[in-house]
Amino acid sequence: MEYVIHVGARPVDLAILAHHLVDLDPAVLIDRDVITGDLRCATSALAVELLLAFAHAGYRLSPDDIVRLPSVCCGGCSG
Repeated sequence: MEYVIHVGARPVDLAILAHHLVDLDPAVLIDRDVITGDLRCATSALAVELLLAFAHAGYRLSPDDIVRLPSVCCGGCSG
């Protein structure tokens, strides 16, 4: 699943955040969009799990801050 995570203008330490997210999904990818400031995350974790991981990393988010994107999977490699 892919998510856009709205964190506003506050600084986010991606290394600390990744440390907490890797416990949920060892293959997680997270980065920051330099134009919008939003985080982009590709993971198998659910939004509620992301909320908890962010909280453990010291970032309080509301459920509305995490937006799940529609799938871009064509099904060709496993479907």
